[in-house]
Amino acid sequence: MLITLQIFATLKCALELRALTVEDETIEECSAREEVHEEAKMETCSITRTLDFEAETCEKSDSQWRGFIRKLKKGPTMHLHTFHPALPHLPSIKKLSRRRTRNTQSLPALPPHIEADLYYCFETSWKNFSLADLQEITDNFSRDNLIGEGGYSEVYKGHLGDGQLVAVKRLIRGTPEKMTADYLSELGILVHVNHPNIANVIGYGVEGGMHLVLPLSPNGSLASLLNGKKEKLRWSERYNIALGIASGLSYLHEGCQRRILHRDIKSANILLTEDFEPQISDFGLAKWLPDNWTHLNVSQFEGTFGYLAPELFMHGIVDEKTDVYAFGVVLLELISGRPALDESHNSLVMWAKPLLTNKRIVDLADPSLDGLYVSDQMNRMCTVASLCTDQNSTERPQMSQVVRMLKGDDGVTQSRKKFQKRPALKRTCPLELIEEEECNLNKSTSDRSLKSDNSL
Repeated sequence: MLITLQIFATLKCALELRALTVEDETIEECSAREEVHEEAKMETCSITRTLDFEAETCEKSDSQWRGFIRKLKKGPTMHLHTFHPALPHLPSIKKLSRRRTRNTQSLPALPPHIEADLYYCFETSWKNFSLADLQEITDNFSRDNLIGEGGYSEVYKGHLGDGQLVAVKRLIRGTPEKMTADYLSELGILVHVNHPNIANVIGYGVEGGMHLVLPLSPNGSLASLLNGKKEKLRWSERYNIALGIASGLSYLHEGCQRRILHRDIKSANILLTEDFEPQISDFGLAKWLPDNWTHLNVSQFEGTFGYLAPELFMHGIVDEKTDVYAFGVVLLELISGRPALDESHNSLVMWAKPLLTNKRIVDLADPSLDGLYVSDQMNRMCTVASLCTDQNSTERPQMSQVVRMLKGDDGVTQSRKKFQKRPALKRTCPLELIEEEECNLNKSTSDRSLKSDNSL
């Protein structure tokens, strides 16, 4: 089905006007070459070659984006194997003119590794939903079906024709350029992961806005079960949930072709299947971390209060250990049944730390468990929670170590004493440089706005 992309209207207009600009420049350059004096021919030829190269580069870039938009309208093509999807923020078109000025910007050229796989960036199993499909699924985006709302998106529950329960995430705020970049970035990361403890994508829709369609389990999120008034989770379910989340995060940090930082791990972003198997969801803030970079430096905070690591507040540092800290908070929620922040905005970590230090397990345990838990498993979870929420990020374990500790591998705790800490001199890189490194741009991209998104 042909989909009309209103959200890409600005981009399409920019591409067409850019083509006109390049055409006019070529005509003007030819005229200028005829009028120059004979003795300036060599200099003029040099300038002409430079301008021709720039025009050729711009036209190539615009052609790439035109092709991508056409493919997006047509829907999925073939399975992706090597795509590195962190696309750049699209620059705003400050001035649209038939004559190039310093304020006129064209769309960025795509780097070779993205250009080669650009047209294969969607799974063949993903369905392309029309706006009519999405309206039918969500009862025309009824407020009664709204299950999550954040600064930049809304999430609606719905049913497919076969009765499957789904969640439809719709971007609602931001400039067209920012929404496009964020949407493509999230799609790019989701297409590149495959793990039983990470939520799958059912499909997408770009008619009348930007949408993602994800499975929604009847058991809802971990937060809804821990904080709801219905029957509480049993200890065996809590322990298996903790182990599943740890396995999913270990995969993101160490099992993917490139390291992925989720950056918004919280109980609300952990979906539970019918068998209470956890699935990590909401990759709206996720970022790639190149192998030779120790961490990112950010100037603006993104994430959810109560789960943010101290180094993020103090120094703007983001790496795997910020995810590890957030996982530690989720562990404390599983152990205690308390939220990360209570109604008075008191921190769960601050409440639990003295109890963890003094090994007061009985006081930590959720009263709804009635003391029905496996002591060894509870002790391991408390030990891991204490390590993961350490104020010093270098003292926190890697997620692969967490998996082994939760499974009862005592050798991990002993080996951690010899674990090599991160060097004092660290290579820091602004968050914006991720897009530059991924796309070989020469100009900085815009700062990302703060997003405290409680949706999927």
